[in-house]
Formats: sequence, structure tokens, C-alpha cells
Amino acid sequence: MPLRPVLAAAAVGSAALLCAAVVPATAAPGDPSESVTVYSNGRLTDDGTVTLSGTYTCTDAIGPVFVSSSVSQESPNHRHGVGGTRAVCDGVEHHWANTGMVTSEKLKPGAADVEATIMELRPQGGLPLPFFHAGRQQDVTLDKA
Repeated sequence: MPLRPVLAAAAVGSAALLCAAVVPATAAPGDPSESVTVYSNGRLTDDGTVTLSGTYTCTDAIGPVFVSSSVSQESPNHRHGVGGTRAVCDGVEHHWANTGMVTSEKLKPGAADVEATIMELRPQGGLPLPFFHAGRQQDVTLDKA
């Protein structure tokens, strides 16, 4: 895999996690018709690869927009970022799916807490600042894939 997309995905994931510490993922300053859902089941492989998915709807974006997700088990204070998907904010419902490998803590099949956020990098004063369109926190079941 080329290095540039990997670095870009890492930067977006890091920005989303950093911003989540400042603004709760359930904050939705955008249009109330914007939303993100999380399907009730995710996939977990033996090597720690997690796949989470759901749907999203957003509007009025002027910068790049991403659907980020994270998962936790046992400790709500310890979350693992699971990929990021580029979003299209055209007011239509779209499917998202994020896949990532969790290496620092072994996840196991069963109950987990997932957080999904639609985050835009909105240009303001020459800098891209985070703008949260919608967020959702939900209990899911990680199924062995």
C-alpha cells in the first residue's frame, strides 16, 4: 500500500480521536436531519482486525468529511480507533464501513461499545478545524469472522 494514503488515514484518525476528547461524539451542532448509525454487529478476526459499519446522512460541507469510528471493551476510557471513511454530504443516506487492526489490546468476540462520528475538516482562518455533523455511541456485538 502506498505510504501517502496510510499517512493521510492516520492523520485523520488521530485528529478525530483528539477532537473527540474536546467535543463529545454525541454533539451534533449541524442540521438535526444529519445522522450516523452503527449496525448492531461488527466483525473481529483472529489477528485483531475489526470491521464496523452503519449508515450516515450529512449536508452543507465545505471541507473534507469523514466517518470515524472507535471501539472499546471492558474499559470505556480506553478506545481503539477503527479506520475512517470519506463521506459525501449530499443529504442522501450512505453506507459506511471502517476496518482497522487493534494491536495494543486483544479484543474478543462479544459485547463492545462503538462510537461513530461524522467530522468535517472545515477551513477557518486558513486552518482546517474540526466540525462535528453527527455522532452516535452504541453497544454492539463483535462476531468472530
